[in-house]
Amino acid sequence: MSNQSIRFYHDHEVRAIWDEERSKSWFSVLDIVGAINGQQDYQKSRNYWKYLKTKLKAENNEVVSDTNQLRLTAPDGKKRLTDVLDANGVGLLAKSIPNAKATEFLEWFTYSDNTIDGRSKKKAYTFIESNLVAGKDIGTVKALQQIHAYIFGGLYDFAGKIRTKTISKGNTLFCLAEYLPLNLKTIEQMPENTFDEIVAKYVEMNVAHPFMEGNGRSTRIWLDLIFKKRLGMCVDWSKIDKNEYLSAMVESQTDSSHIRSLLEQALTNQIDDREIFMKGIDYSYYYEQE
Repeated sequence: MSNQSIRFYHDHEVRAIWDEERSKSWFSVLDIVGAINGQQDYQKSRNYWKYLKTKLKAENNEVVSDTNQLRLTAPDGKKRLTDVLDANGVGLLAKSIPNAKATEFLEWFTYSDNTIDGRSKKKAYTFIESNLVAGKDIGTVKALQQIHAYIFGGLYDFAGKIRTKTISKGNTLFCLAEYLPLNLKTIEQMPENTFDEIVAKYVEMNVAHPFMEGNGRSTRIWLDLIFKKRLGMCVDWSKIDKNEYLSAMVESQTDSSHIRSLLEQALTNQIDDREIFMKGIDYSYYYEQE
């Protein structure tokens, strides 16, 4: 069971792993305990779970009997055995923790996958297996449209369609709609043979923001596919802090040195590692959370 993914609850990672044989996910107990208690210290979460597990066992609570152990990738990159629960067990665990945040966590856990983000994220997970975009065409606008259409199809009526309205975000005004077609043609023709050229192309595509919604998520996949095709590399997005990435992208409109530095230090040659891709999707969607 190597299909590990991550969900984020108020900046807390909740690691999960897909069980193909039983067709369900298992979730890290320590991550859930840390998220509910607002605790980032791994050892303190571990001590709390040890105490709670002993207490629940004495009460013959089924949470303990439902707990399994699986190997999950730890923050240091090593796989270690850790206690996990399925979705039903997570619900029972949350109800067993005397914390006012447990109810809020359970509501998030239960319903987040029904949102547009949750549903499109599931589609993004399967994109790598779709073979939708031909390698030779990856740097084109058409390829980016195909990516956008795949992950947002059925969720937005504009999935894969270039916007015809001018949009902005915060103090950032993106390319005016009337200039967008010509701008996209210019971006498409930009070279992509070196790291610097690829980043420059990515930055310009972000400034263009060709879609009404979902630009960041689709262009990060687009960027990874260009890196993979041209350099035999991809980005391990888990190595790039959310706030630093967002700041760097705002800065890139006038100075792209910060985003170039972040991307360069996060490059990996593990282009066929499914877990790297899955983590990339998890972090990509995390960047978009308010």
